[in-house]
Order: sequence, then C-alpha cells, then structure tokens
Amino acid sequence: MFREQIKVLDCTIRDGGLMNKHDFDIEFVKKVYKAISASGVDYIELGYKNSKELFSSKEYGYWKFCDDEVLKRVIDGVESKTKLSVMVDVGRVKLDDVKPSSESPVDMIRTATYVKDVDKAIHMANHFSEKGYETTINIMAISRDQGPELEEALHQIEEESAVGIVYIVDSFGALYQESVEHLVKLFKSFLRTKEVGFHGHNHQQLAFGNTIEAIIHNANYLDGTVYGLGRAAGNCPLELIIGFLKNPKFDIRPILDLISSEFIPLREKIEWGYLIPYAISGMMNEHPRAAMALRESDKKENYREFYESLTNVDVE
Repeated sequence: MFREQIKVLDCTIRDGGLMNKHDFDIEFVKKVYKAISASGVDYIELGYKNSKELFSSKEYGYWKFCDDEVLKRVIDGVESKTKLSVMVDVGRVKLDDVKPSSESPVDMIRTATYVKDVDKAIHMANHFSEKGYETTINIMAISRDQGPELEEALHQIEEESAVGIVYIVDSFGALYQESVEHLVKLFKSFLRTKEVGFHGHNHQQLAFGNTIEAIIHNANYLDGTVYGLGRAAGNCPLELIIGFLKNPKFDIRPILDLISSEFIPLREKIEWGYLIPYAISGMMNEHPRAAMALRESDKKENYREFYESLTNVDVE
C-alpha cells in the first residue's frame, strides 16, 4: 500500500467538466484546488487546453480552454506544492498557442490519444517537453486496442518520445483486474525508461479495484477524482486512493470537508456515478455517449430496451 514512488493526480475538474461542458465557476474550482493542495496530492488537472477556433467559449466554460490567466486566478494566494496539469487531445490544440513553461502556471501537459494517432501524440508531447513541461501520453479506449498495434505504439513511444509517463486509460470502464495486470505488465515490458499510469472509469464499479491492481503491478501514477466525479459513471474516487495508500504525506480530511460542503450539493445539479445504463455500456465495451444520451431522454429508466439496442436484439 505504501510505495514512495507513487504519485496521485486529481482530475476532478477536467473529467467532471465532461458532464457540464466545463462550466464550473472559478470560486468552486478554487475551493477544489485549496482542498487538493491541503491534502498533499501531487498533481491537479483543471481542464483541457483546446483551441478556441475549434470550440466556442460561448458554449463551454473556462476549463475547456484553461487560459493561463484564468488558472492564475485559481491558484493565486493559495500555498501549495501540488503541481498544475492540463490535458490536450490530438488535433484539438494549436501548439504555438501554448507558452513555454517558464511563462505559464502549468507544470504538466498530458496528451490524450488513441493508438492509431500515437505518432501525432508523440510529436505533440515532444513539443511540450521542449517547452519545459512534464509530459505524459494517455492511451484512451485501451479496452478496444490490445493487439499488435498497441505493442507497436508502445515501442514507438519508448524509442521516439520524451514523455516520462504513459497512461493506461479505461475510457469505457470495461476492464477487469486480469486485463489490468496484463496491460501494466505489457506497458512496463516496452516502456523501460518511463513510468506507467492508470486512469479508471467506474461503469462496472471496478475503478478502485482496478487501480489497486495497477498499483500491485507497479503502476506508479494514479488518477482519481473527488467523490468519483467524472464522465458518466465517473472515476476512481480520490478519497479511496488516499485511504488505501497509507502514505503520511496525504491528508484525507480536506477532501472529506470538500465533499460535505460542495459535492453533496453538486449531486443535486449534476448526475454522475454508477447507474445501470453506464454498467451496460461497460459490459459491452462501448463508449458511454449512448448511455449519457439515454439519461437525458424520457426513457432514461428503460434499461432492457437500452441493453437490447447495444446487443442488436430486437425489442419486443
């Protein structure tokens, strides 16, 4: 449970923003930042660095773009050793818009990619490394990409990229512990000079168990979110990770206070967490977008029909 090399990254605002178009107000985000900083968590990811030429700032909130000046408003006046992270998606950011790290409050940039686009991810991540940032490559939808293409991608990352960490991302909440063991061992066999990270979704209520499995097999970078807030069924709850690790540098109490004061009321405004449609999408290894659409429809509790629609069975 205790391993000094382990680092924990909170992505509450970034992943949670997928449920409300990244429209958290600055005061709420500042409260999250204060609590995460007080808890001793190593990194906090506040959103995406997307191009405003591709996404409208009228439709999305601050955390879709993470302008440096907005980030400075969040961290201003807060004593913190927690490093600041943002995420970029392949093809959704103009590289020249990202300032050198010496001119930005951001410490880490994580590049999210599918296996098929790993060459583009390497190019982007190397660009950010050259600008002085800590970098990762996060391989999404890993439950759909476990063949020779993945092995080739890992070989390419090891040989051609400057990133320090490569993440296994269970985007669909479809992995079981045996698969996590296999993937961590596979990643480590190719990535001899890089750390392995794990990011789990909770569609089948396995995000915490799968995170523990990743820890057992020496994944040293772990993602979590406060109270599990995140897209669809959400993520591995940060408070569970901290409780499990038994590392004295972490203090769970600020997170518990934050849940009581901010996240219990937030549950009245945003729906996330384990629900049957998300469980079904996880079982079927499907993106949760259809389940999310169902939850916004007038048939949101029609589980059998939804199940049959994903299994191509005629509805009676």
